[in-house]
Amino acid sequence: MKLTLRVWRQKNAGADGAMSTYEVDGVSADMSFLEMLDTLNEELILKGDDPVAFDHDCREGICGACSLVINGDAHGPERTTTCQLHMRSFRDGDTIDIEPWRASAFPVVKDLVVDRSAFDRIIQAGGYITAPTGAAPEAHATAVPKPDADFAFEHAECIGCGACVAACPNGAAMLFTSAKINHLNVLPQGAPERETRVLDMVAQMDDEGFGGCTLAGECATACPKGIPLFSITSMNKEWLRAVKGTGRR
Repeated sequence: MKLTLRVWRQKNAGADGAMSTYEVDGVSADMSFLEMLDTLNEELILKGDDPVAFDHDCREGICGACSLVINGDAHGPERTTTCQLHMRSFRDGDTIDIEPWRASAFPVVKDLVVDRSAFDRIIQAGGYITAPTGAAPEAHATAVPKPDADFAFEHAECIGCGACVAACPNGAAMLFTSAKINHLNVLPQGAPERETRVLDMVAQMDDEGFGGCTLAGECATACPKGIPLFSITSMNKEWLRAVKGTGRR
């Protein structure tokens, strides 16, 4: 395939950015999207040009680093991570726009790479559980009802890629935050910090400058791991419960 790529180029967060156009030929339908970008960068390096900076790590759909907006969609036209998106999703002669996540809480580092450390700070604000010292308990010492275990696992699938923020018209981080809170709060191991966790993590989310949630639903549609929209309403119930229990807001 021969493709026209319109790629966002930006030296750093303080610099102005713009779309640059490149032609890439010989793209196999079996290539992943990141392999196609590797091909582009090889050509740019051979010409003595600066390669396009983009984030990636595992390339297995596990880490969530491969954060790109492709033709206006977070991670592209398929409900998967960018590294698992293959070029057979496109046609010969297509023009593809490639941009970084666009949110004030995710400043651009360079080109397509953004700083998502705001997510780390949200987790650090309350994403831990009390771990008593001493010998490790038996694996089945604490019984967890299957519905609770299923609920926790469903939310634990969140990989923190930020697609929910990129897709949200408000740039909200509610789906990510709710997934992390619900994962721990439903389990008995997370009970000691249940109230303080939700209050602290929501407060940190607000401090990071993410937008407000209006339940538009784009976040759940874009999530490559299928975190459901009802995760947000579950977190809101946890927050109200915590406010009543602690008197904090």
